Amino acid sequence: MAGAGATSGWAGLLAVLVLGGVAVAGAFAVHRVTAVAPRALTAWPWLSGWHPVEHALSRYHARWYPATVVFLAFDVEMLFMYPWVLVVADVGVSAVVEMFVFLAVLVLGVVWARREGAFSWQ
Repeated sequence: MAGAGATSGWAGLLAVLVLGGVAVAGAFAVHRVTAVAPRALTAWPWLSGWHPVEHALSRYHARWYPATVVFLAFDVEMLFMYPWVLVVADVGVSAVVEMFVFLAVLVLGVVWARREGAFSWQ
């Protein structure tokens, strides 16, 4: 038997959805009113309408890829370690083993980056 609390929850959800839809429609309406009309062939979706002076792939040198792998290794490590700390006491030894396996995979990425020269900034 559904009580008054169940319908008020659905009414709240419906109100949030309607309010979100009105906000999105309002943002589109403000954009339509304030936007500058694009010129036919000169309106580019990047660089504020300026023509690019170089190819998109030529901006980043391949030497930055190993540095990116090192950053991602440490970033992903922290992403998974914070929630792990909260549940490690409840789960027990298997959580510790799983974390060390995860860290071993990340260390392999760091070792590869070191081999590729990500730590030599020359």
